[in-house]
Amino acid sequence: MSIHAPGILAEYPDMFAVLIIITLSGLLAFGVKESAMVNKVFTCINILVLLFMVVSGLVKGSLKNWQIDPQQVLNSTNASSVNSTAPQVSAKTLGEGGFMPFGVSGVLSGAATCFYAFVGFDCIATTGEEVKNPQRAIPIGIVSSLLICFVAYFGVTWAGRAPPTQVAVGSLCALSTSLLGAMFPLPRIIYAMARDGLLFSFLAHVSERKSPISSTLAAGIMSAVMAFLFDLKDLVDLMSIGTLLAYTLVAACVLVLRYQPEQPGLSYQMAGIQEEAELSDGISVPSMGMLPGMEERFSLRNMMAPQNPEPSTLSGFIVNVSVSVMSVLILLFSILAVNGGWATLNLIALAVIFAACGFLTFIVGRQPQSKTQLSFKVPLLPFIPVISMFVNVYLMMQLGRGTWIRFAVWMVIGFAIYFCYGIHHSAEAAAARSSPETEMRGVKPCRELNGGGAMSPEKEAFLHDDNDEDNGDF
Repeated sequence: MSIHAPGILAEYPDMFAVLIIITLSGLLAFGVKESAMVNKVFTCINILVLLFMVVSGLVKGSLKNWQIDPQQVLNSTNASSVNSTAPQVSAKTLGEGGFMPFGVSGVLSGAATCFYAFVGFDCIATTGEEVKNPQRAIPIGIVSSLLICFVAYFGVTWAGRAPPTQVAVGSLCALSTSLLGAMFPLPRIIYAMARDGLLFSFLAHVSERKSPISSTLAAGIMSAVMAFLFDLKDLVDLMSIGTLLAYTLVAACVLVLRYQPEQPGLSYQMAGIQEEAELSDGISVPSMGMLPGMEERFSLRNMMAPQNPEPSTLSGFIVNVSVSVMSVLILLFSILAVNGGWATLNLIALAVIFAACGFLTFIVGRQPQSKTQLSFKVPLLPFIPVISMFVNVYLMMQLGRGTWIRFAVWMVIGFAIYFCYGIHHSAEAAAARSSPETEMRGVKPCRELNGGGAMSPEKEAFLHDDNDEDNGDF
């Protein structure tokens, strides 16, 4: 049965992919232990196949392939396919031959498409609640996984070809492992969002095995429909652009949060309110931790050389504005770099945008960073997050127009769910709507805080004298 929607849907629906997704969804619904065992088996088979491909490729490989003439490959390929129904290979599909036959642009396009290799690290972050020391274990797990994935893909691309049977077995196990790794954190993310009110409440239902059964089934059905209707390449590109956007947002958030002042918790704020209620009696006390008249004001000097060694509201605001403007400039830079070509006006615009981003990076770097002690911190701020944003957005621009259209449709659906439901049922929004009078209801009077006993003699005498003076004035 063929689907006649070229460029939008797959030519033929993939029932085998639907069967695999439904099977893995049922496996995830049972619990973590069963799915973890299957994942270990698939991972071991996948690693063995990768090692076999690397070893066999290195044995039969030759450095002469990096200097081969594309015309030679074209003649041999077309000669072997004369008596077959396979399409003829053109010189355009072979590039210039040798090492990097499609140039730097081809490498970047391939990197943008193959970015799905680095999908699944959210699985490590979403299971942080089950780790004894997540501050130490999560960074180590993510960095180790990144290195393993890089070595595996670098070894396979360097080694070359391997027998098709082993490749087919390895591909099946690799796709099953990737699918299982992608479907494991997705139900937990949906469950956490439903618990916070951002998604529908029925998705937060948990089974007797302590597994998010509703979100698992919803994620499985949605994934099965996507695999049934769309082509594999389109799904890979869609997953790549979503991953690149997520990593871009992470880099921007790291850049913003490192320069924000510490926000005390609600209990600390309530304790401060109670302490002020006890100590202040008609006397105004500065609540910002600064002397009167010493509040920071926006100026060129405070922006370029702030005097406060700790992050403040002003420095955090400067970083927020700088990162927002830089994000727009990076997007514009990537669009011009990919589609503008080598025109003189385009190169001038790129140079101006790059200089503006460098100036904004310098401003962000001049602001004081948070002194909070963490087990892992991104080094070389603000340069590494800015470089990450540049690379990710540029790789996103390498993807095709159809990928951007599908991504835009999913974003519209997500925004519709958020603005029509999530923003009205969010737990954070409910806490923000609570008035200060409601919070002050939890503050007890001074006598109740002291256990109903009498006040200290000094404070009682002070209040008594103050009352006498007030009565004399009247």
